[in-house]
Amino acid sequence: MNFKKSKALQPRAHALIPGGCHTYAKGDDQYPDQAPGFLVKGRGCHVWDIDGNEFIEYNMGLRSVTLGYAEERILNVAHKHMLEGNHFTRPSPIEVECAEEMLSIIEGAEMVKFGKNGSDVTSAAIRLSRAYTGRDLVAVCADHPFFSVDDWFIGATAMPAGIPKAVQELTLKFNYNSIESIQALFRQYPGQIACLIMEPEKETAPVDDFLHAAQDLCRDNGTVFILDEMICGFRWHLGGGQRYHRIVPDLSTFGKALGNSFAVSALVGKRELMKRGGLDHEAERVFLLSLTHGGETFALAAAKEVIQIYKREPVIERMWSAGRRLEQGLQKSIDEHHLGEYFKVVGKPCALVYATLDAEKRPSQSFRTLFLQETIKRGILAPSFVVSYCHTDADIDRTVDAVHDALRIYRRALNEGIDKYLIGRSVKPAFRRYA
Repeated sequence: MNFKKSKALQPRAHALIPGGCHTYAKGDDQYPDQAPGFLVKGRGCHVWDIDGNEFIEYNMGLRSVTLGYAEERILNVAHKHMLEGNHFTRPSPIEVECAEEMLSIIEGAEMVKFGKNGSDVTSAAIRLSRAYTGRDLVAVCADHPFFSVDDWFIGATAMPAGIPKAVQELTLKFNYNSIESIQALFRQYPGQIACLIMEPEKETAPVDDFLHAAQDLCRDNGTVFILDEMICGFRWHLGGGQRYHRIVPDLSTFGKALGNSFAVSALVGKRELMKRGGLDHEAERVFLLSLTHGGETFALAAAKEVIQIYKREPVIERMWSAGRRLEQGLQKSIDEHHLGEYFKVVGKPCALVYATLDAEKRPSQSFRTLFLQETIKRGILAPSFVVSYCHTDADIDRTVDAVHDALRIYRRALNEGIDKYLIGRSVKPAFRRYA
């Protein structure tokens, strides 16, 4: 493929924008040299870059698009609200309407506060938990990669520069599926942990009733139990990963697919906690969320329409079935190339990811780069294998064929050395201390 225009624009982007873009996961360091640098159009699950190359895309806008790019029904309702003026001095009725829709699908949630991105609502959940419990410490799942851009989380990552040591020390870590690691935290910090936050599930499913056991420990220790549904929400089940696993947290956070790419997120939870951010209580007030653009009418209208489409149509079921078809096809190619110990597809069918390993069976960024390079050559843009409602059987089958050819190169690189096949530098982890 020709990436001439992308190559010309990238130096300009880096000269003006730190990192060359506004989201680290979209950065040039996350993709091989031979890759689309800028995307300009999306329809359904297909995207086009600045050079006119077309790709079947997976990951879908960092998992924020489940119904497809440029979905007309959502664009139409958003456009209607834009034409009436999308930002007022007092609330709009759509705020109430969207709140009613959101709470109708989340079991046990009694109040909701909308934000613009995931960090808004996860940080609001942390602040609310600290105020409610009168405690400072926060426990986060070490096996889940991202919860917020704010100091309480970033201070616990490999990029803590600029965050005071005192703030970093307020965040503790536990491991998913290790109830012992949570017990150890409560023993070490008795009566000090405000909240515990994790995703309902990532690539590894809960075992031994882990989620419920963790919630029980939180209840026993007076700690707020929070589930971050940015990924599981609107994929695992209409009611989120919590509904799929039959658990009702104290607070939960949603975003990404909620707006099908429109900027909207939600903190939902029990009234007892959520009301502390309101006017109907006598306790000290909590600055929960107050965003200039938090009530943008077109984004909330989009979210309302997304929820209604999910209620009417088999969105969840289609994503699961498309993912199963993709998984089966990929596994067949993996087996045919004898790559079972070197290339793995993991996760639920509705949110598949892959792991790349080298000849010594160690996780390898170089082999990830090679796989991306070879699938991009064949018209597939797949930093993950996360499907959407609009991935058709034909899209899946074409992807399987392309991956089959790419894995043939992967096999050769294992046998003959990757330097013979990899063009340019390797991709790097998004979270790292030095550039």
